[in-house]
Amino acid sequence: MRVLRYQLIAVAVLVSVSLTGAQTKVNAPKNKYTPQQDVQLGRDAATQVEQQLPLLRDDNITSYVSDIGQRLVGSIPAELRHPEFNYTFKVVNVKEINAFALPGGPMYVNRGMIEAAKSEGEVAGVVAHELSHVALRHGTAQATKATKYEIGTIAGAVIGAIVGGQAGNVIAQGTQFGLGTAFLRFSRAYEKDADIEGSQIMARAGYDPRDMASMFKTIEEQGGSGGPQWLSDHPNPGDRYAYITKEAQSLRVENATHNTGAFQSVQARLRQMSPAPSTEDATRNAGRTTGGASPTGTSGGRITGNVERPSSRYTAYTEGNLFRISVPSNWRELAGNNSVTFAPEGGYGAVNQQSVFTHGVEAGLTRNETHDLQTSTNELVQSLAQSNPRMGRSSGSDRGSIGGRTGLRTLLTNQNEVTSRPERIALYTTLLDDGTLFYLIGVAPDNEFSAYDQVFNRVASSIQFTGR
Repeated sequence: MRVLRYQLIAVAVLVSVSLTGAQTKVNAPKNKYTPQQDVQLGRDAATQVEQQLPLLRDDNITSYVSDIGQRLVGSIPAELRHPEFNYTFKVVNVKEINAFALPGGPMYVNRGMIEAAKSEGEVAGVVAHELSHVALRHGTAQATKATKYEIGTIAGAVIGAIVGGQAGNVIAQGTQFGLGTAFLRFSRAYEKDADIEGSQIMARAGYDPRDMASMFKTIEEQGGSGGPQWLSDHPNPGDRYAYITKEAQSLRVENATHNTGAFQSVQARLRQMSPAPSTEDATRNAGRTTGGASPTGTSGGRITGNVERPSSRYTAYTEGNLFRISVPSNWRELAGNNSVTFAPEGGYGAVNQQSVFTHGVEAGLTRNETHDLQTSTNELVQSLAQSNPRMGRSSGSDRGSIGGRTGLRTLLTNQNEVTSRPERIALYTTLLDDGTLFYLIGVAPDNEFSAYDQVFNRVASSIQFTGR
């Protein structure tokens, strides 16, 4: 398979790149951690990742992806090179369209991403984007925002946010409440920086950055109505295709590599293999859980439909250093990464390794970059609808107060996937001082909602923020 390597090098020699002063300058963000800590974090995380995800054991395909990766690594600008980093490239044998790179250099590309690509340039675009996150040290830069925590205490959350999906949730287990995967996911600003820096790395390596923009369109097309995992883990900064194309115009790559015989050979080789399984199926068959139940603490729970009425007595809970909340004393606390659920026996459980509750409340935090309560609430509703396709909005949002802050109450409808019964949802939201969105979700079957509505309002009014 060395022929593939020679083909790549031969193409690179013929490329001419003209960089103009119009290209965008990208700076690495503030970071209190050292590059050596990136390396250690990535090394430890790679071990966990490879325990959760099945690698494709095919030297030809792995070598091909590694050749592309190393060609791009050689084009990382001098100011972003860290001699401690060791960039490696492996292929994960699952069908989801996804890729991620860990701090310090380990990178993983899903087989589904390679199969979805229309050209080698599109594969290179994804790799360049992920490499840029590593070179700019976005993982530990995001962790730097949680200034009072040491990297060892939040390492699981950092890596869980980067890996994404159910495997990421497993890795993030045990992380302190409020610093789970949602809080540490890359911001839109980091995503745009990775797009721009990745475009420049592509150009220096002899690829056309417009292939990166094309790949993002391919991802959207291949994802279907639910959207591929890559998009859910990488928030869209907006006008992505437009600004990448504009950046490409300032780079002017002549004789760029778009497609190669090596790419076509790899795709043909993949087509000869058995279809790639889903991540959930692959990890289940390997005797490992993907973490649908464990991260939200619902293991052992069972949805029976026989649920005791909420007690008139209330029990207070303190969640980290974030907030206090009081709930009916016959509801159980089910802690998650950056959320906590309180539900009665018979009203919660895990179905197909996904956590579900039919009665009770969930309180948590989610990233917010708009700093506008109504807009942030609308984004949260859209996110909930992605995993609950029959969810609808039954009213606008009413203003109120949550923990002494301006809040919104929004009523939603849904059909529970387990019971197939209609349910109603009361969603309470407010913004914290750092712009994070705090939410409380109250859920009850439609025919019981009138009795639970008073309970949800009482729980919401009990919330007291203890400082952040």
